[in-house]
Amino acid sequence: MSGWYEISKSSTGQFRFVLKAANAETILTSELYTTHSGVEGGIAAVQKNSQLAECYELKATRDGHPYFNLKAAHHELIGSSETYSSEAAREKGIASVKANGATTIIKDKTLVAL
Repeated sequence: MSGWYEISKSSTGQFRFVLKAANAETILTSELYTTHSGVEGGIAAVQKNSQLAECYELKATRDGHPYFNLKAAHHELIGSSETYSSEAAREKGIASVKANGATTIIKDKTLVAL
């Protein structure tokens, strides 16, 4: 089984997506989008850019915990990872985004059956 994207709404009514690995662990969280089409565009950007090493920005929190950002080719932020306990764990997180980012499986939790 491969990973999937999950679309949800924030408490302010904006949209976000998370990319989940096959084990259901969240591996990338998007920024907030004001429209559903915006969040769909963000997913498309991950699908397009997740295989490109140059799109990963390696970062660390003030207290030294590694994380990464995935950016589009024009340097716009697409999503961020969780913080990791080590640089090696961060590299595994990047490998997981690369392995799961191209998935076309989308679970949209904003669509409610009437």
